[in-house]
Amino acid sequence: MYSIALALAGLFFRPAATALQKRAADFFDPALGGGSIFDNATFGGEPMNVIISGLSSPDVLTDDGVLNFVRAIGFSTECLGLHLGNPQSANLGDGDGLVNQTIGLREDFGSSALGTCLESAIGGNHLRVFRQNGPQADSGALFLAVSKEQPASKHHDIVPDGYNVGRDDLVSRAVGTKGFGGIFYDIQARNITGLMPAGSDGINHGIGVDGIVTLLTVTIQSTDGASS
Repeated sequence: MYSIALALAGLFFRPAATALQKRAADFFDPALGGGSIFDNATFGGEPMNVIISGLSSPDVLTDDGVLNFVRAIGFSTECLGLHLGNPQSANLGDGDGLVNQTIGLREDFGSSALGTCLESAIGGNHLRVFRQNGPQADSGALFLAVSKEQPASKHHDIVPDGYNVGRDDLVSRAVGTKGFGGIFYDIQARNITGLMPAGSDGINHGIGVDGIVTLLTVTIQSTDGASS
């Protein structure tokens, strides 16, 4: 009787399910969780065509960390802290639904203090950062929507082939060893196909993409050359 009573108790007093734990992964495919590799822009989606791997050094994946990293490869915050245009949103399939971009960054032309003012005027490379950290897919990876823009006189529209061009420009700046603010990074790149469809269907301004997403793994180097 005692064993039967214990079995019945187990049916009615099961412990509550524990929350999903953070899992070590480069990233999770947003589509598997009902999301998309395209964000939501004014005239369609923009491709999140670069991903900073969740297996990068943890400090790189924080707000301050990614800002220092992008400064090491020639990007910085908006001109005088003024944001032009509305933030875009994305669903990374992590259970958080649509979430606004974490930050927008611009090419700084060699000056992290004022260079983005020049980009705002004459155009250049630009990126938006989205973080995959919801309860259903917490990789910590950063999804970047990268594009090359036209000048302010043309309303910062995307240049022809600007999504592929912007991605390739950022990656070419990044690969290797780069540093800013006394922190040095080792950056490895790998192209991924099958995550993003090629073509222009549903894409902002009807500008086509080649379907390639580049994965960056960013490792902070200590002063003795060891990784952390």
